[in-house]
Amino acid sequence: MTGYATLKGDALGHSWTWDMRSVNAKGLDLRLRVPDWIEGLEPAVRAALSKALVRGSVNLSLRVQKDEEQGALALNKVQLAAVLNALKAAEDAAAEAEVALAPTRGSDLLALRGVLETAVEDTDSKALMAQITVQLPALLQSFKDMRQAEGQALETVLLDQLAQIEALTAQAAEVAEARRAESAAALRSNMERVLENADAVDEARLAQELALLAVKADVMEEIDRLKAHVAAARSLIANGSPIGRKLDFLMQEFNREANTLCSKAQSVDLTRVGLDLKAVIDQMREQVQNVE
Repeated sequence: MTGYATLKGDALGHSWTWDMRSVNAKGLDLRLRVPDWIEGLEPAVRAALSKALVRGSVNLSLRVQKDEEQGALALNKVQLAAVLNALKAAEDAAAEAEVALAPTRGSDLLALRGVLETAVEDTDSKALMAQITVQLPALLQSFKDMRQAEGQALETVLLDQLAQIEALTAQAAEVAEARRAESAAALRSNMERVLENADAVDEARLAQELALLAVKADVMEEIDRLKAHVAAARSLIANGSPIGRKLDFLMQEFNREANTLCSKAQSVDLTRVGLDLKAVIDQMREQVQNVE
């Protein structure tokens, strides 16, 4: 679910930069920083992201800058009138004091602050928003392309881990099958000792207890479920659609079966295989957090 994309644009006297990045999350968490003076921009961006993405903590920022004004020059008549009044008062005062002043030129007046201004047009935020949001599909495609490249690398890792789980499951089945004869012999031996040392034994109750012990020791059901989960995970990965949450659920099921297998093991070899299974499952579960 990690990804990054950036895009720049300019129109209508403005320039902008998109910056979009994401990290892992169980669901979709959108955090947007866009100019609030462009009315309707944030809802439009949020709707586009919600439609295109499924999982991840996504941060998107948009920086919009106004280009340097290149508008037409305009004369501020109010400011000019104030300057002319001040100039006349100064000339009158100079005449009374018999002080000669140099003639005033028009360029001198225009150079005074506020007399000549640059005409600035108001920004049409709706038109600007249309120019900005037209880039959203390209931004999202760039973002998804990067996530897709990461996903392809991750697919190889997940399939390798599934192959390890499959091999360990097959190994557990072999160990369990080899243990079956030993378990049966041990049960018969225990039953004979009980019968020899007991004056009166409820044979039906004894058979029931022995059957219960046999069920508790049988791990083939867990092995069959592990095989089914491997097949389901491979099918999901091959599907190519958003599968992160489904894989999350499968990893819980993988872990449950591995735990049960270890608790039923009653054998050093089978316990070792079960622990190896748990280790690979934990590694795969961490990788699944990166899947959308």
